[in-house]
Amino acid sequence: MLGNNVMGILFAYVNEDRVRDLTSVRVMASIPFGGRYRLVDFPLSNMVNSGINKVGIITEENYQSLMDHLGSGKSWDLSRKREGLYLLPPFGKSNARSDGKIESLDSIRTFLNGSQEEYVILSNCDCVANVNYRAALEQHEATKADITILYRRGTSPDVNRNNIYTLDPNGRIIEMLVHRGSEQDVNYGMGSCIIGRELLIKLVDDCMARNEYDFDKNLIQKSVPELNVMGFEFTGTAYTITSFEAYFHANMQLMDPKVRAELFDPNRPIYTKVRDDMPSKYGLDSSVSNSLVADGCVIEGEIENCVLFRGVKIGRGAKVKNCVLMQDTEVGENSRLDFVVADKNVRFSPESVMTGTSGYPVFVEKYGVV
Repeated sequence: MLGNNVMGILFAYVNEDRVRDLTSVRVMASIPFGGRYRLVDFPLSNMVNSGINKVGIITEENYQSLMDHLGSGKSWDLSRKREGLYLLPPFGKSNARSDGKIESLDSIRTFLNGSQEEYVILSNCDCVANVNYRAALEQHEATKADITILYRRGTSPDVNRNNIYTLDPNGRIIEMLVHRGSEQDVNYGMGSCIIGRELLIKLVDDCMARNEYDFDKNLIQKSVPELNVMGFEFTGTAYTITSFEAYFHANMQLMDPKVRAELFDPNRPIYTKVRDDMPSKYGLDSSVSNSLVADGCVIEGEIENCVLFRGVKIGRGAKVKNCVLMQDTEVGENSRLDFVVADKNVRFSPESVMTGTSGYPVFVEKYGVV
């Protein structure tokens, strides 16, 4: 019953400037990933799998695709008469762009005050991982923590903008470096924390009274010497989308069966919006190796080391390698693509040639024609 005493808050927009190519027409949370998912599916499914049945998603501009994806929350068993999924647009603002998490939390004050849950899990939507929040919640209660920060141990994926934590032998955070990084192994944040609901409201009020809007610096870092701030280490597979190259790399890592087994544990499934479609069709001369192919695709050419979303069509004689092709993209006959990321509904004309590199994949915007 622990999950019934916890609510979730997801920030749909945080860090979207890191992948502006992908977020120019959508929020961070609705970026397509892995052939059939959106980034929001991972933190949202993690909360549902941990028994949490009330989740609010704070949005900003460009959230039409997110609304279309989430709907009523039925795919995550959050379409309920009581509690369930709440989409929280930036009401009460003079413009769509807020100053940060703190102002966003202040804008949903009515939602927080009207809730009865004792704890709140706050999470960004830029981390692909299968997290057991129940274990973190149990530690939070056992240690009587005011705040519990989820972190990983290793080389920081973003050496400029991650938070680095120093812990004492009991797991308490004694120092926090904001927007820093290191090329050596450190304890770096995953963009998630657990905090008491009433304490969160109090801290947000204090920050707003001082015109302080940086959540990490003004709310969390300031609390480290004053409150019992604990760390919870996550040791599983996780990919934080810190750049366009990191997004491409995370998709490519799905070719590894071990990575897929950790991210898509059948005991803790990742849910997403269902799109019923026909099975993928493979032509007599097609060739497919080491690739993820969603349903509804038509493959008549050759693909290797690729992630194909639903409805992708590969023309006869086309050779596609090391690519991420999103929903309903079409590749014309005799085309050559290598290290390309194509957004939804892109059209590659016959005999097109486009080549990038592993470190600099080429991006084609939504509805683009090449």
